Amino acid sequence: MLEWLLIPLAYGLGSLSSAVLVSRLFDLPDPREEGSKNPGATNVLRLGGKKAAIITLLGDALKGLIPVLIAKAVGVEPMVLGCVGLAAFIGHLFPVFFGFKGGKGVATALGILSGFAWGVGAAALATWIGVAFAFRYSSLSALVAAALAPVYVWLWAGQSPALTAVAVVMSALLFWRHKGNIERLLKGEESKIGKKG
Repeated sequence: MLEWLLIPLAYGLGSLSSAVLVSRLFDLPDPREEGSKNPGATNVLRLGGKKAAIITLLGDALKGLIPVLIAKAVGVEPMVLGCVGLAAFIGHLFPVFFGFKGGKGVATALGILSGFAWGVGAAALATWIGVAFAFRYSSLSALVAAALAPVYVWLWAGQSPALTAVAVVMSALLFWRHKGNIERLLKGEESKIGKKG
């Protein structure tokens, strides 16, 4: 039963907002109040440049990756492993330390998927990079990668129904958190990567 304690611990780690902490460290505007008002790496890039954005990206990915790797190291069942990953993801979306107002979860999801299996993370990242290179939209890249994530989990994470189900839930939540981006994409109003504002 002690393995189930990893779930609230994963949620707590996921609740650490890298974007807010990095912005405070670099004396940048609060990403929840400026730019797109989303505490994520893309908004930090707009507000503070590449260095702050990269640190934010790594921080968000690691808080998804670390609890999953710990859970795998202690030999939990796939169901528990999936719950640990989902808890870290929910922590990012609804952080207890930051008024339950979190980011969209793209980097954290990537960390979780990489923890499930490195091949899953590599495939999701390659998808993001390919779409971003072709279309220059961070949100579109995230949406395409999210849509394909359950397929990647099934193919490279042992065809686990539990982990695949978690990937489906995370993908659905990612689409929900990107509903504003989807509307702007359809209207041709979404900001491209590298464009300020």
